[in-house]
Amino acid sequence: MSNTDKVHIDVTLVHHLIAKQFPQWADLPIKPVAVGGWDNRTFHLGEQMLVRMPSAEEYAMKVEKEQLWLPKLAPHLPLPIPTPLAMGEPGEGYPWQWSVYRWIEGETAASTHITDLNDFATHLANFLIALQRIDTTDGPLPRLGNFSYIGGLAVYDNEIRQAIAILKNKIDSTAAIQIWERALETTWQRAPVWVHGDISAGNLLVRKGKLSAVIDFGGLAIGDPACDLVIAWKFFQGKSRETFRKMLPLDVGTWDRARGWALWKALIVEAGLTDTNAVEIVQSWRTLEEVLTDYKRELDLS
Repeated sequence: MSNTDKVHIDVTLVHHLIAKQFPQWADLPIKPVAVGGWDNRTFHLGEQMLVRMPSAEEYAMKVEKEQLWLPKLAPHLPLPIPTPLAMGEPGEGYPWQWSVYRWIEGETAASTHITDLNDFATHLANFLIALQRIDTTDGPLPRLGNFSYIGGLAVYDNEIRQAIAILKNKIDSTAAIQIWERALETTWQRAPVWVHGDISAGNLLVRKGKLSAVIDFGGLAIGDPACDLVIAWKFFQGKSRETFRKMLPLDVGTWDRARGWALWKALIVEAGLTDTNAVEIVQSWRTLEEVLTDYKRELDLS
């Protein structure tokens, strides 16, 4: 069972699961979070906890990974990350494992004001530097394909060329192909490092205008860190992008691959090659403009 339509996840289901498997929390109120995600349905459990219910089998496979690794990574990181409190089992018609986490206060960077974007970029870069320095022994390998950033760009070569062809009258297709082929020419030559897998505005929490936590580690793996740099074009711009880039001790090829990842996702959204929504379409067009403009500026300076 992997189709989200086959599993109805609501407060009643969560209440029954909690009451049966964790009776010590059975009397706590349960309500959906204000801003939910696609991979998981998330609910407040009292005031200090949350319940995350994977919405499909491919997301459920990540539960054990997060339960195992997040407590091991947390002591080495400069910002809070989710703290697993318990792992639930299938039941009440729900077919997968699920998690109870400690609640982390904050609003996503996508939905709130940031006081100083340059300062935000600095703190995020420091977080990624710390993450990449953690010992990777026995770390989880990335899954190729399935719209995962982690892995090889070449997996999506046919798809991105199709997207460029569809959008040829709306974008500078020559520049897009150059960016993509430049990214394909590079590979990560060093030992694998820890990567979050989805560093995006929706997975960065903000309190009092500052970066306060990093959440949603479903894409956690060891591999090429290029995937964690896509935010340079999806969220940062100008000075903040330059700060983010200068702080991370990574080679030019890694940044070329990162720009390739940003281009890929923006193109397939704009070309209608993946399910999306109006907000993502607007965001992807902005990202596409940032990627192409940044590349042309780089050529002018060379």
